[in-house]
Amino acid sequence: MSQIRHEPVAPTVTRFLGGGETIDRHRHDDHQLIYVSSGVLAITTEHGSWIASNDRAVWIPANTWHEHRFHGRTRFHTIGFPAHGRTPLLDAERPTVIAVDPLVRELLIALTSTTLTQTETRHIEAVLRDRLRRVTAQPVVLPAARDRRLADACRLVEEDLHQPCTLAQLAGRVHTSERTLSRLYRDEFGMTFPQWRTRVRIFTAMVMLAEGATVTDTAHACGWATTSAFVQTFAQTVGATPGTYRAGMSKPQQE
Repeated sequence: MSQIRHEPVAPTVTRFLGGGETIDRHRHDDHQLIYVSSGVLAITTEHGSWIASNDRAVWIPANTWHEHRFHGRTRFHTIGFPAHGRTPLLDAERPTVIAVDPLVRELLIALTSTTLTQTETRHIEAVLRDRLRRVTAQPVVLPAARDRRLADACRLVEEDLHQPCTLAQLAGRVHTSERTLSRLYRDEFGMTFPQWRTRVRIFTAMVMLAEGATVTDTAHACGWATTSAFVQTFAQTVGATPGTYRAGMSKPQQE
């Protein structure tokens, strides 16, 4: 594991980053809310990996190490919250993905502006804190495996999503029984192997679409038998069709 940088203050700022850029592993003494108004951001912590896009933000609790990889040209907003005192989320002790409605989006963007007065900042932050207590969780998360056999199985699937692999085949490759591997998926991830496999396919598809891949190519690369099956599953999970999601990622930014 690479060394974790300690950056005490979680800044409130907007940055622009290109596809493929990264921010190395680090942690803050503050809580942090992370949002991208364009592009897609993959966030990794010791708890798992999350996707942030223009309809989701990710809450990172204080002292949680995290690292970032950007997909597509990204407008990246971060807002710091003191670790002491009242937090804006009901569950602020672990990383959480929250839905971003139009009002929350505008508040997040406004709060990271460099032109606000202190009074304006306090007013916008107060409205944002109130609104965040009303939002719903929207988890698109890949939890991190603790058991080595489960971690190896997940890695094998992630390395070749195009080629379907049964749980029995996977168990044989990681030198355990199908029953044991099935139990590990349920115990550690709270989902079955097929449910987890769908989650990792969706996670990868979100990244590919943000980088400009076509819906058909994405469906093929992520292991769906047909494009229509991919469209249906993606829409049920993400709340938008792949085409709509892809178009939203490629909207011009206002810099």
